Amino acid sequence: MTSPHAAPNDAIPLSTGGAPGLALVLGTGGIGTALVSALQASGQFAEVLALGRATTPGFNVTEEDSIAQAAAWVAARPQPLALLVLATGFLHGESGQPERSWAHLTPAYLQEVLAVNTIGPALVMKHFLPLLPRQGRCVAAFLSARVGSIGDNALGGWYGYRASKAALNQLVKTASVELARRNKQAVCVALHPGTVDTGLSQPFAKTGLNVRPPAEAARALWSVLSQLDAQHTGGFFDHLGQPVPW
Repeated sequence: MTSPHAAPNDAIPLSTGGAPGLALVLGTGGIGTALVSALQASGQFAEVLALGRATTPGFNVTEEDSIAQAAAWVAARPQPLALLVLATGFLHGESGQPERSWAHLTPAYLQEVLAVNTIGPALVMKHFLPLLPRQGRCVAAFLSARVGSIGDNALGGWYGYRASKAALNQLVKTASVELARRNKQAVCVALHPGTVDTGLSQPFAKTGLNVRPPAEAARALWSVLSQLDAQHTGGFFDHLGQPVPW
């Protein structure tokens, strides 16, 4: 991959049958909102949209009816879908916190973290990947996390979150194979955004970590996305464009 800091004009054009195309971000949290701004600033798309719980139509990654209705709405847009980014995620909440030990494992937390980070993205694949064009380069990206890497796990802990992201990575790899049968230029990848100053990571952003503002993280992610092509499909990359071990 070329430098992740290439200028927007160096981006590989997203081809959707000659039309500029639609960029869609699913999730309106810190990273999702910042990604919309970065994609708009790139000038690469005719339309940039975000869907979340508070938008019309709404999008809830834990409800298949919501996902299906959002996909039907996108399918009816005048611009073909060229870029899809799923920017939802769950790490902590009322159901629990990341586990430091197996002694802390609870069904409630495991159910929620898997529902948001694994099952929801699988249903997004079901309803949104068929909307990508059958010809020309197009990209689907799913925000994962380095802690989902099995090979990179030297610290332990965070059982549910690690497992949910590792499962997401397998879903991405599997979907990339099926997507390639439809369109050999399609790209489907998992992305690690790094530690970003959002509500998800804030309680765990310890001193010494490189915590970046959402706008900076979004620009880095778009820089990586803009340079991906078919040889990268099914991969897992960090915000610098470097491969992350499975």
